[in-house]
Amino acid sequence: MSTTAASPALLRDLTSICGRDHVLDNALTLRRYAIDDLVPRVAVSPGTPAEVAAVLKFAHDHNVVVVPAGGFTHQFTGAIPEAVDILLRTNRLTAVEHYDPGDLTIGIGAGATLAAVESITGPNRQLLPLEAPLPETCTIGGALASATHGPLKHAYGGVRDYCTGIRYVTVDGKLAKAGARVVKNVAGYDMMKLLIGSFGTLAVVVGASFKVFPAPRQTRTFIASFAGLREVVRFRDQLLSSPLSPMCLELVSPHAHRLLAGDSDDDSWRVLVRAAGSDAVLARYGSELATPSAAAAREISGDTESQLWRHIANWPHAVFESAHNAALLRLDLPLQAAELALAAAESAATDNDFLCAAVGRIGVGSLLVALVPITPDPPAAMQYANAVSALRAALPRDASAIVLRCPVEAKRHFSVWGSSPNDLEAMRAIHEAFDQRHILNRGRFLF
Repeated sequence: MSTTAASPALLRDLTSICGRDHVLDNALTLRRYAIDDLVPRVAVSPGTPAEVAAVLKFAHDHNVVVVPAGGFTHQFTGAIPEAVDILLRTNRLTAVEHYDPGDLTIGIGAGATLAAVESITGPNRQLLPLEAPLPETCTIGGALASATHGPLKHAYGGVRDYCTGIRYVTVDGKLAKAGARVVKNVAGYDMMKLLIGSFGTLAVVVGASFKVFPAPRQTRTFIASFAGLREVVRFRDQLLSSPLSPMCLELVSPHAHRLLAGDSDDDSWRVLVRAAGSDAVLARYGSELATPSAAAAREISGDTESQLWRHIANWPHAVFESAHNAALLRLDLPLQAAELALAAAESAATDNDFLCAAVGRIGVGSLLVALVPITPDPPAAMQYANAVSALRAALPRDASAIVLRCPVEAKRHFSVWGSSPNDLEAMRAIHEAFDQRHILNRGRFLF
C-alpha cells in the first residue's frame, strides 16, 4: 500500500475546521480506509454542512484532492485514484432534518445509515424502499452517490424516483440545494438527478429528503424454478402482462444460487416473486404463478422470507467473501435484451475462465453479474478486460454495463470503468464544468 504523510500545515488547517478529535493522521489506522491500496494522507469527519464547505474550500484553494466517503460500501468502483490527500468522511452528518409521517416524508443527513432510517420510519409502519446492501453501514450519501438499489426497485423505482430534495456542497465550498422537502421541485437544470449516481465527482451530498411509503402488513414470497433462461423470460413476460403487481421480481442464476445457498447440485434458474396484500390476494398469487414450465413453486413467509431478501440485497458483497478476485458489473438494459445479455455474460465468462453468477430485477432490466474465477489463482488482467469487452460488445446501444468492482491488479493494466466511450466523454465534459481543478476523486473515473 502506498501512503504519504500529511504535512503539519495540512493537519493544522483541517484541525482548525473540524477539531483535533475529528482529524485522523495515524498511518496504521488510515490503512483501514485504503482505496485500491492507496492510503489517504489524512481523514476528516466534519460535523456540519458548513464544516464540509470549509474543508472543500480549503482543498480547492490549495489544489488538494478530496475523496468523499460514507460507509465504504462502494469504495472500489472506478479506476485507481491519482491521490487521496483528504478522505472526507460523512459519518457525523446524521441529524434528522425533518420527519412527518402524515406527509410521508423524511429528511436526514448524508451520514445516516439505511438501518438508522429504518429505525425511524419502522415504528410508523413506513419504509424507505432503498434496500441496498449492508444497511448497517451503507449511508444515505453513499446510496445517492452510487445510485444503488435493491430488489424493491421493481415496485418503487430507483432512488431518483423518490428522492425529493438534496443538499450538497460544491467543489469550491458553497452550500446549495436542489428539489424540496415534500415534492420534487425542478426549474431548469435538474441538479438532484445529476448528482445521484455521480459517485462524488461533482459535489459532496450532505443531506437529502425522501418520500416514504406505507409498509405492507403481510408479504409472501413465491420461488419458481426453471430448467433454462428461456423459460425464465417467458414466465416474466406472462407475469408482467397479468393483473398481478408484485413488490419484487428477482432473477437468481444457478451459480448465484450456489453462492447464496452452497448448493452445488442444482442447475435450475430461479425467479423470486414477493407479493403483499390480503389473504385472498396472496392466494391468487399462488394459483396464478403455478405454470407448467416452472417446477412446483414453493412459498415462504415470516423470518425465513425476510432473511432470504436480506441475503439477496447483500449478494454483491457475499460474492467477494467467497471469491475476492471476482469482478462485479451492473447491467441496465431494455426488458427484451435481458435474455441476450445474460447469454452473452455466460459466454464471455466461459471463454475467459470465469463462472457467471447473476441476480437482479428481471422485471425492470437491472441486473448484477459477477465474473467468478474458476480456480483459486487470480486470472490474468487481460482475462477481465476480454470478458468485460465481449459482454459490452454483445449489448444493444441502449444498454450499459458498469464495472462496480474488480481486482486492483486488473485496474493497473487496463481501464474497465465506464459503459461506453460516449458515456465517458459526456461525463468528462460535465465534470470539467463543475470541477476544473479535479479536486474531487481525481483520476478515479478517468478524469
